[in-house]
Amino acid sequence: MSGSDGKKSSSPGVMDWIGSACRFATDRNDFRSFLSVSTASSRSKMQISSDIVIGSTMSAQELFVAAARECLSAGRKSLSVPQSLDLAAQVSAVDLGLKPALLYDSNSAGADQVQRYLSSLQSSQLVSKSLLTLDLNGNALIVNPVTVRTNVEQLFHHGGMSVIDVRHSLEKPAIAEPLTEELKSMTHDLLLLLRGFELKEAEKPLYVGERSEDWNLCTVFGLLLGYPVTYWFDQTKSFENCLSMTPLTVTTASATWLPDSAGHTCRLYSFSVPAALLQDTQPNLENWRLRLQERFQQQNVLKDLRVCQSTVTLPSVCL
Repeated sequence: MSGSDGKKSSSPGVMDWIGSACRFATDRNDFRSFLSVSTASSRSKMQISSDIVIGSTMSAQELFVAAARECLSAGRKSLSVPQSLDLAAQVSAVDLGLKPALLYDSNSAGADQVQRYLSSLQSSQLVSKSLLTLDLNGNALIVNPVTVRTNVEQLFHHGGMSVIDVRHSLEKPAIAEPLTEELKSMTHDLLLLLRGFELKEAEKPLYVGERSEDWNLCTVFGLLLGYPVTYWFDQTKSFENCLSMTPLTVTTASATWLPDSAGHTCRLYSFSVPAALLQDTQPNLENWRLRLQERFQQQNVLKDLRVCQSTVTLPSVCL
């Protein structure tokens, strides 16, 4: 009887010990789980914190390059770093009013991608909100609407641009009447378009629409890009021209872009004029150069403006 009572009296102690051991094991597993989760959480927080610090310390050049490589890929191929820097310098020049617009041709990215790139720059406060993406018959342009309108109005009211007739039927290029009825109509439509665009901060590309179907895009690009010389041909008859084996004087303007301490040299302008017509177009070329120098002196993002000329002769010229 006493043996039986002794066995019963020891049972609660054994059970208590087993219960304590189980609780210890459970608590230890819980602690390990907690420690694992806490460590992972800490690592995650450290990674997020690290990413924020890295993002906040990126230079302007790095932000420009990151936006270009993220937004402007063609297929699986992104822009190279030099391409991204060239594009950044030109967009900065448009923002500063040094050039009225940029025709995007770095790769086959479309207007929607160019708009995404521009929006990224604007959200990072790298360029102003006033810049717009224009889709002109499938061609994407980044436009400073105020600068473009000012340039076009000056042409419309005061001249200042030489128009070169390069119809294929001509024996050689010739100076054309700068404001033919066709060019007057096109310029007038373009001005109306630009005045409407100035009032918008677009999140999508602005499409010119049907009114541009009859425009000579070669001439329009000369207007939009701020060239002192542009070409014209009768596109209702032929898209060919008479510039084959014609000596051309090519004018280029380049500068060093300095968003940070490191500089990057880029080309801001490049256009041509038949060498035989250089003297006739010289007043407009000189006026363009002086106005560019004046605007250049009013900013400090780009330095070392260089304008130079060279002569080339090509078997064919695509406009």
